[in-house]
This record gives sequence, C-alpha cells and structure tokens, in this order.
Amino acid sequence: MVLQEDRTVNAVARDLDLTGSALRLWVEQARADRNKGKTGLTTVEREELARLRKENRQLRMDREILVKAAAFFAKHQA
Repeated sequence: MVLQEDRTVNAVARDLDLTGSALRLWVEQARADRNKGKTGLTTVEREELARLRKENRQLRMDREILVKAAAFFAKHQA
C-alpha cells in the first residue's frame, strides 16, 4: 500500500493496526529488495550475512578448541 498506492507509512499503519516503526522497517526492506540492494541489504543478503556470522562464530570456537588442544599436547609431550 505504501509502495504501490503512495500512501504514508503512518496512514497505512493506522489502517492495519500496526506501529509506524514496524511498518517503516518492512517498507525499507521491500524497497531494498526491489532495488536489488541499492538502498540497503536485500532479504537474501541479510539471510546470507546471518548465516556467515553464525559460521564465523563456529569457526572461532573450533579454532579456540584446537589452540587449547595443541597447547595441552605440547605441554604433555615435553
């Protein structure tokens, strides 16, 4: 409604019984998707970013475990 009918976010939010801030975020996301990311991250990019951040956390934990294991075995080999 905001994008297709050129209505204001607040007017549409009132009609749909939503908060203006929530609807505004959805409209911004829809615009980013329509513009293929020129005005922000697309939904696909946001999903990929979340996936990569999760993977990065896991890799950091794996690395920390390996560093501790290497130190443990080096200490007990001597």
